[in-house]
Amino acid sequence: MADFPNLSRRGFLSRSAAVGGLLVVPGALAACSKTNTSAGSGDDVLATLRKQGYVRVAYAGEAPYGYTEGGVLKGEAPALHARIFKALGVDKLKPTLSDFDSLIPGLQAGRYDVVSAGMAITPERCANVLFSEPEFISPTAIMVKKGNPKKITDLASAKAAGVTIGVMAGAVEASYAKAAGIPASKIKTLQNQQDGADAVKGGRVDAFVLTGISLRWLAKTNPTLEVTPTFVPTLDGKKQFSPGGAAFQKGNEALRDAFNTQLKKITSNRSAYVGLLNPYGFTAAEIPPATLKTADLCKG
Repeated sequence: MADFPNLSRRGFLSRSAAVGGLLVVPGALAACSKTNTSAGSGDDVLATLRKQGYVRVAYAGEAPYGYTEGGVLKGEAPALHARIFKALGVDKLKPTLSDFDSLIPGLQAGRYDVVSAGMAITPERCANVLFSEPEFISPTAIMVKKGNPKKITDLASAKAAGVTIGVMAGAVEASYAKAAGIPASKIKTLQNQQDGADAVKGGRVDAFVLTGISLRWLAKTNPTLEVTPTFVPTLDGKKQFSPGGAAFQKGNEALRDAFNTQLKKITSNRSAYVGLLNPYGFTAAEIPPATLKTADLCKG
């Protein structure tokens, strides 16, 4: 098995036990311990999926991208992919829960047909899987106390105010903060999202920096905090959109292309996109620009 560096969605790992089962309505997850037979490769894959009535998808148990609640598969990727495959004549998603760093090896081994986990599109991953066009971008935001007493709006204002910010261990926001000129002494590392929220509430940091998607979700259970409007940071002079998409096995270009055709109908329709994904904290700010192409992202 090949090694896959930086296999987390955004530069950190999300770990959970691997289970699987057909899940489109409330119900228990059935255990799965062996490699399943792939639906095939080439032009016959979609026909096979239509005939069997379901597509096997993998998710990593990370809200709001792909998770279960009350036995129901939810999240950005499952909601979007269910809509797309329904349009392609495949009525159900059959999910497998996986460690994030096992998603690509599992896809290559044929345990599922699609990774539905909001996976970031990177050159390293492009060498091993086929990505759809971007499903979303992940603009950055900042979590602060209600009322935003320090008037922080982005990393430049955080630097100007001399505040202490929190970033999550292993995530990319630390590099964004350093690129914005914030001193290392003003950057504190937290182990997870709730630690970041708790640090803001307790006054150990003035702000917690992460994607707007993740912070808006976090704010649901931390009502004394608020999230700033999103912004796109720069690193080495390049805007950091942090786009994510669906992943397919190499050789399944026809399935990927059919998926992209339906995806474009949603991402090019603001109301359709927001209406479908807003329950998971996605807004018009997360719609990928039409000029943002996976082929370019795969080049680095």
